[in-house]
Amino acid sequence: MDIFPAIDLRGGQVVRLYQGDYDKETVYAADPCAVARDFLAAGAKCLHVVDLDGARDGTLANFDSIAAIARQGGLYIEVGGGIRDEDRIRRYLDLGVGRCILGTIAVKDFAFTERMANKYGERIAVGVDARDGYVAVSGWKELSAEKGVDFCRRLRSAGVKAVIYTDISRDGAEQGTNLDLYRELSKIEGLAVTASGGVSSIEELRQLKAIGTQAAILGKALYTGRLDLKTVMKEVG
Repeated sequence: MDIFPAIDLRGGQVVRLYQGDYDKETVYAADPCAVARDFLAAGAKCLHVVDLDGARDGTLANFDSIAAIARQGGLYIEVGGGIRDEDRIRRYLDLGVGRCILGTIAVKDFAFTERMANKYGERIAVGVDARDGYVAVSGWKELSAEKGVDFCRRLRSAGVKAVIYTDISRDGAEQGTNLDLYRELSKIEGLAVTASGGVSSIEELRQLKAIGTQAAILGKALYTGRLDLKTVMKEVG
């Protein structure tokens, strides 16, 4: 199973939000490049980067920070947050980013998402963020009328090969991830699923791997020391 330690960027700093609430932010580092180097030294092969400013307002506020991380090399990087047109996809891919994650735009312009998935293939993933089972958009501030699992099925039918599914209620809470949800998602044939939100133990990671989850994103549990990345990579990476 692929392990993606996470760097969430806001104002150029590495932060974590509690359940997607921008008013409940903890700053963990001022230098995202140093954090990425620490992950690499711990054995990481992949990195999940989110531009939180972009997710909320569509800007490229953290583009320079992401470019600097990419220039360091050594990690397969996926980037999300505010990617809502093809120009931005191209700009990130030109940096050497492995894949771009479409979020809000996947809900609001499904036809665009389908086109990008068919054009760029595995270099496009969709971030499906759900609260109470329903897809949330615009930096998790709005709920759509569609259930997350149903949306994943529709994405797969449209040609999307990978989704990153976050249960917002578990995100940043260190209370465990939603294993039943990922068991259900694993039944969608041909869809690579990344688990995100609340993963906080090696045993959970083992269970996610056993049910066929393609990857897992580790955030707050790494920053608080609840999980040790070297140990994770040795056990399940």
